[in-house]
Amino acid sequence: MEKLRLGVNIDHVATVRNARGSAYPDPVRAARLAEEAGADGITAHLREDRRHISDRDIDALMEALTLPLNFEMAATPEMQAIALRHRPHAVCIVPERREERTTEGGLEVARDQNRLTQFIAPLADAGCRVSIFIAADRPQIEAAHRIGAAVVELHTGRYCDLHAEGRFDERDEELARLVDMARLADSLGLEVHAGHGLTYDTVAPVAAIPELRELNIGHFLVGEAIFLGLGPAIHEMRRRMDAARQ
Repeated sequence: MEKLRLGVNIDHVATVRNARGSAYPDPVRAARLAEEAGADGITAHLREDRRHISDRDIDALMEALTLPLNFEMAATPEMQAIALRHRPHAVCIVPERREERTTEGGLEVARDQNRLTQFIAPLADAGCRVSIFIAADRPQIEAAHRIGAAVVELHTGRYCDLHAEGRFDERDEELARLVDMARLADSLGLEVHAGHGLTYDTVAPVAAIPELRELNIGHFLVGEAIFLGLGPAIHEMRRRMDAARQ
């Protein structure tokens, strides 16, 4: 089975920095450490309210990184302009609400196809690989295909939440849905990624889905880094992903 790529999300390194308004910890340093530990890419979400990653962080990452940058953003004119200026390797379109603590669900593509088709076209023309962050839902996957996205990233948050709550029958149903929708997306010619909420306890069944090409994991790894260090935390996640693929 093809090796599964690991994208490390460094948003919450910036969250810790911003709690004190200081210059550290530095997300760029975290990105370099992630690369040394075996990450295949770096993910950063520039939110409208700049609650963690800042414009300066994106500038610095684009200058410093040798790994691909996956630039997460809402479908707004401001974010489109920033992406077109930097032209990162990948642009992942995510839903965004100011009042949410974290991204709470997938993007609604099926009811917004015309706008999203026009929105992503300049990004694709600029050479960015356009990804759409969606729930494991057939209408959304089919809509992502229709609007011309190259990639879908399946939201694994519900699966992880059900596991944490001990609702294992429902968890297994959600995992089966992820398996089925990954297969559907792959059959449509979409590259399939997944992410949100994944931990050491939940990653293996997702990593074992053969159609997946990449996982994006952040908050858990930054949390584990407090106890283990960022490098060892990433090494352990990489080990579990590789074991699941075997």
